[in-house]
Amino acid sequence: MALSVHLPDVRDRARAAFLGLAVGDALGATVEFMTAGEIRASIGVHHEVTGGGWLRLRPGQVTDDTEMSVCLAQAIDAAGGWSARAAAERLARWLRARPIDVGNTCRAGIRRFMLEGTLEGPPGEWDAGNGGAMRVLPVALLTLADPAALRRAAVEQARLTHHHPLSDAACVLLGRLVHLASLGLSLGRMRAAAAEAAREEPRLGHEPYRGLSTGYVVDTIQTVLHFLFSTRSFEDCLVAVVNQGGDADTTGAIAGAVAGAYYGLEGLPRRWTRKLDRVLVAELSRLADRLVDLSPVARGAAPEV
Repeated sequence: MALSVHLPDVRDRARAAFLGLAVGDALGATVEFMTAGEIRASIGVHHEVTGGGWLRLRPGQVTDDTEMSVCLAQAIDAAGGWSARAAAERLARWLRARPIDVGNTCRAGIRRFMLEGTLEGPPGEWDAGNGGAMRVLPVALLTLADPAALRRAAVEQARLTHHHPLSDAACVLLGRLVHLASLGLSLGRMRAAAAEAAREEPRLGHEPYRGLSTGYVVDTIQTVLHFLFSTRSFEDCLVAVVNQGGDADTTGAIAGAVAGAYYGLEGLPRRWTRKLDRVLVAELSRLADRLVDLSPVARGAAPEV
């Protein structure tokens, strides 16, 4: 079925997705590596962007989840389209600047590129982390209305650091959900897409929810999807996700991107977004617009949903 697209609405949702990613990152970073029980005992319900956490962040400060996504978006912007090499070069520049945080698998993959110039490492059993999934948003927005292009770019960007079939499948699924949400499709249609992905890769099935929120990409997908489909607002979704603890900045960032695209700018709590750095907010909005402008949707492609 071909879908009629209202481009201003797509732009709104793309901006909300990028802002949602950043605010979810900032919200979740406070309770990263805590258990759900520890959060309840020390905070109660964590629902404000307060900073702190093990990284001792300022309120609204983001981590590698947002920063690596920005790197990919800036690389796409500069190249006028997707280039794995341009993305790798931008990530290498970021790593050289000594970011506040970077996961071990991401660091190893970027360093491999810096030393060897390779855009993909060998498959690794320890590469089923969520580091590729957390930064898939830019290629999802770039490929709106082109699922085949999404599949190629989502996997290529993931394999810069993570080469595992579960990582590949998770990135494609999340990109697909961003496509559907950005184009204004329902939660029911998104749930159907998640079910389809789970038929192809049963380990990505999100029900029954096991209550795990680790850096393993299966746990990440389960946490994000369970609360995306069981809540009815951006705030409720994000609060539920990050209060699971564990890799809360990444689950928060991913949930924020998908829920942001679905609920739009009006759905994002202003008290949260006001905590973000204004320069960052402007750059995220600019990049979101640029990615949509480069996408097939902006050229009049009719998405098949």
